[in-house]
Order: sequence, then structure tokens, then C-alpha cells
Amino acid sequence: MKLACLIIALSILFPINSLAHELPELGDVSQASITPHQERQLGLRIMRQIRADPSYMDDPEIASYLGNLGHKLIANSNEANANQLFEFFALDNPAINAFALPGGFMGFNSGLIIAAQSESELAAVMSHEIAHVTQKHLARMIAAQKYDLVKYIAALAVAIVASRADAQASQAVLVASQASMIQSKLDFTRNHEKEADRIGLSILLDAGFDPQGMAAFFERLQRAGRFHENGAPSYLRTHPITYERIADIQNRTREMPYRQVPDSLDFLLVRAKLRALQGNARDTVRQFKTRLAEKRYSNEAVERYGYIHALLRAKKYKQADAELTLLYQVLHSDPTASALTNHQLGKTVRIESKNVIAGAMIETLSARVKLTNGETAEAFNAYQTALKIYPQYRALIQGYAQALIENKKIEVALEFITHKLQLIQNDAQLFSLQAQCYELLGDKMLKHRALAESYLLKGHYAGAVDQLKTALQNSNGNFYQLSSAEARLKQVEILREEADKAEK
Repeated sequence: MKLACLIIALSILFPINSLAHELPELGDVSQASITPHQERQLGLRIMRQIRADPSYMDDPEIASYLGNLGHKLIANSNEANANQLFEFFALDNPAINAFALPGGFMGFNSGLIIAAQSESELAAVMSHEIAHVTQKHLARMIAAQKYDLVKYIAALAVAIVASRADAQASQAVLVASQASMIQSKLDFTRNHEKEADRIGLSILLDAGFDPQGMAAFFERLQRAGRFHENGAPSYLRTHPITYERIADIQNRTREMPYRQVPDSLDFLLVRAKLRALQGNARDTVRQFKTRLAEKRYSNEAVERYGYIHALLRAKKYKQADAELTLLYQVLHSDPTASALTNHQLGKTVRIESKNVIAGAMIETLSARVKLTNGETAEAFNAYQTALKIYPQYRALIQGYAQALIENKKIEVALEFITHKLQLIQNDAQLFSLQAQCYELLGDKMLKHRALAESYLLKGHYAGAVDQLKTALQNSNGNFYQLSSAEARLKQVEILREEADKAEK
């Protein structure tokens, strides 16, 4: 079923009522009658829809960066509850938008990340969304509506992923109109927005970012909406920005000392990668090539990194390999960039802890380029060397495991994956790769056992139960494996029952 049709169905089944009920006083989270567990279960239900959509970016590098940035902000927030879970993810969507969902799930469109002219601007948006979560704005709205908003927020989640810009798709207008109708009933109140601004600004400042980033980004979005009314940024529709809000932020930051905060290399590389994934592949390659030829860049290493991603996307593998050599030449010649990488052709350079993600991103790209060019031994060497330095970097782990499987090294892959899962137990993709190994080895029971864990991590409780039941039907395991699967089935069935109750 197409997402547009699903939006219509939701709108018909759950007609939107006015938000006339009075909300609890701001800051009094005790009056939010929805429990944290119910809120989390609702968020998981919405995330099941979002994860199933092609726009969901299941990219461990982008997710790792957003997660690190988000948790840096949370660590400096006095508002965050120690028990509050947060998960940050990206959508492949050129619209400038970000949103917070129940249960601490926060989505950021690729268009917003690219549009942010500094890391402080991106951190400002993220701080604002974190404030919505810590102040229980969504929970209080749901409670005030006596749970009617549960249905509406689920519909909004569908609208979020369905609203990807596609000028040639006749359903895009339909999707946009439906999304707009739903959003108009879900926009945060003015007081909610002002509170999120105030607390978000405090989080931003305490985390060491430039507090001017919030007003600068909001002011630029407002100008874009004023001059391009029909194509106004989506963020303006879900988070109405007024002159009063901008003036209030500017007044709060006016007396603050000037703080020049350089962008992290992690931020710059993630933006370059996202730019490489936008638009037509050939056009994107041409744009990167032109900028490099005309030296229209602020960081050559970052620009070449994005260029290589664009070349891989356009399947220009040999050219990507040649550009990789040029990238390493830049890294070794630039003292400020040399901390990005740990090896190339046996050459070792220094590592700085603040650039751990950036260094791992470079090494992951290097291994991928070698693999696509059929240089399997070099790729495996790159993965193994990098994993010694970045043992928990998920893009490297997943890339190496996938490379082993593709090269028929199934038992080696299974041993590697199983070892990593002992250290990283919340990686759904790694469980999926483990299931793939078991399938290739003919072990149906353990295949379904691993798939159950993958489904569980994605919030698919019913699917996890089905996989465990299927695993027990294929009882080729030993007594310990059977007992473990039976015990796990009982645990997951309890989780499913609790989730079902929370959603009613």
C-alpha cells in the first residue's frame, strides 16, 4: 500500500478533532498521564513505519554522528532524565525539517543537515528538539487529548516519510496536502516553542557551542519562508517561527561573550557524504569535480571525501580509487588534517581522540573503494587495521562482516559477528548479518533466532515472536539452544503483551 493511500485511510478512520482541551501547566510533567513506558511504546510503533520506508537512512556513520552530537548535548543538560532514552536518525529528504517523536526518537532530514551552515546551527535545532522531549510536550499533548493524539501522531509519522520532494510524482501534492492537514493539528503551542527555545539555548551554551547559532538558523529559515511562500522550509510548518521568538533568542544571547566554535571534522564529513547522496548521481559528480577544479571549498580533504562517495554512487570505481590516493596525499601534507587517518600503504600518522569518528569514516571509505575495485586483500587489510584502532565503529564492523560474507568467508564472518555482538548488543543490522551467515551454513534454527533479535531491536515484537516460534519448529539445535530459545520466547511474549496494552 502506498504511503499516500495510508495517509488518506488514517485521516478517514481517525477524523481530526480540535485541540480545545487545556494542557497541563508548562514544566509540570507530573500531570502528563501517559507513562514513560507507554510513550516509548508509541514511539517504537511510529518508528516501525518510518524504518520500513525507503527514506529512512540506515547508515551507521550518519546515525553515529547524530547520536554523538545528541548525547553531547544531553550530557550537558540539567533537564534530561537519566532514564530517558534517546535515538537520533536521519531521513533522505531534501526538505529542511527535524522532529521529535514520543519516546525520545528524533529525526533529522538530510536537507536540514546540509542547510546548516555550521555545526552550532545543527546543534541548536537538536537542542530545541531535545527540550521538547525533556519537557514532555508531546506527552502532555497526548494526555490532554485523552490519547486521541496517539492516532494523529502515527499519521504524522507516515506523512513525514511520505513527503519526500518529487516533482514528477502526481501523488506528491496529495501527500503534501494530507501532511499539512495533520500537521496543522499537531503544531506545538507558542508557549511550548518558547520554552523549547529557552531550554534549548541553555543546553547549546552548556555544551560549548555558539549560542548565536540558534537565532541565525531560525532567522534564515524565516527569510526563506517569506520570500518563497510555496516552498517554505517544512520546519516552519511544524515549528512556527515568529519575529517575537527570534527577538527573544537574540535578547538572551546579546549579553553573552562572543564564542568562535570551529566545526568538527565529523560534521563536515557527514555533510559532504550527504551532499554526495543528493540528486542525480552524474550531476552530483560533476558538481564536486567543478568545485575541486575551481578550488571552491573550505577544506580540500572534506571535498575530496564527498567526491569519492559521489563517484562510488555513480559506479566510477577506478576514478574513486585514483581520488582516494589524492585524498591521502592531502591528509599527509596538511598538519591539521593528518589526524583523520591512521594508515595508508604502510604509512602511519597520529590520531587525535576528538577526530575518532572522522578517522574511522576515512578508513571505512578506503576499504569500500578497495573492495569495489576487486582489491579484496587490500580491503580486508584496511578493515582489519582500522578495526584495531576503532573496534566499536559500526560502519567498519558491518562493512567488514558484509565483505567476508560476499567473499564466501562465512565461518570467519560468523565468528567475527558473534564476537562483536558480545560487545555491541543493540545492533539490529549485525543480527541480520548473523542470520545471513546461519542461513548460508544451513542452520535454520539459529538463523531465525538471530532474526528474532533483529526484529526485537526494531520494535517488531510480533515479528520477533514469530521468528522464535519458527526457530523452535526447526529444532536442530542442542538442548542449551532450545532452552535458550524457549526462555527468550517467553520474555518477548511478555514484551509484546505490554506493548499491546500500552497502545490501547
